[in-house]
Amino acid sequence: MEQVNKVIGAELLLFEKKFSDSVKSTNPLLDRIMRFIIRRKGKQMRPMFVFLSAKIAGEINDVSYRAAALIELLHTATLVHDDVVDDAMKRRNFFSVNALWKNKIAVLVGDYLLSKGLLLSIEHGDIPILQITSRAVKEMSEGELLQMEKARKLDIDERIYFDIIRAKTASLLAAACAAGAFSATGDEKASENFRLFGEKVGIAFQIKDDLFDYGQDNIGKPTGIDIKEKKMTLPLIYALQHAETPVKRRIIYTVKNNSTDKHKVKEVIDYVQQSGGIDYAKQKMKQYKQEAIEILHTYPETPARKAMEELVDFVIDRKY
Repeated sequence: MEQVNKVIGAELLLFEKKFSDSVKSTNPLLDRIMRFIIRRKGKQMRPMFVFLSAKIAGEINDVSYRAAALIELLHTATLVHDDVVDDAMKRRNFFSVNALWKNKIAVLVGDYLLSKGLLLSIEHGDIPILQITSRAVKEMSEGELLQMEKARKLDIDERIYFDIIRAKTASLLAAACAAGAFSATGDEKASENFRLFGEKVGIAFQIKDDLFDYGQDNIGKPTGIDIKEKKMTLPLIYALQHAETPVKRRIIYTVKNNSTDKHKVKEVIDYVQQSGGIDYAKQKMKQYKQEAIEILHTYPETPARKAMEELVDFVIDRKY
């Protein structure tokens, strides 16, 4: 991402130091775990959205750095807690915190990260930024619970699916963009514009994630992980909506009762591919991406806007 690095590369380097300092602890065990987490952090996509939103709307300042740190602290806390909920032993091909230090410690580490984010905002009086991000955490929890509730009956239609991913996945990216814009302007209207932009990017991002389960875009064989976990994603929902009743019943029965049978899962994947579910999901993904770009284009063309477009392309057109 050449343009992104050119526009906010220096800010990201400074952010890494600020973020590392923000999670330090006097507790030796906690400090060791924090160092472990920082060494294995991802691409810091959400801080990128914070800084670019701030730069498009105005100028990056100290509030922007704290907003980026808060978003990253909350995101990391949710990942640690998610690994406990999912009993996941790996995170980005490394052992997860719960795999190395067990669930009790992992839950407390997630709580620590959450509290550090809250204190960072409160101590500097960044209450509007805290409000933006707190709403996102609330929505993420609601989205996750709604998905778990619906997984029991597999009665998710397209409207509920979008409700789930808007809350579960898109809300934090939306908060990152809204917080970035507000940090630079203090303007609620600008913040809401960028929140909506981030929400649409986040929805497109999740649809792309759904498509990976069906082996799209040359990433290799279909994985069927979502089907094994009884997750109703957009390609499958579309296929079921357009299936004849006997076929629909058979597919739902397979997902409910044979989701660990790789041959049965392959039958579901093949049906979804043949039914047009993949093409429909791609169409919706492109629609949300285009709507996001249209919001972005209400702002003047600048290097920061060009970098944001590059970042959107990266997260939606990625091959993994």
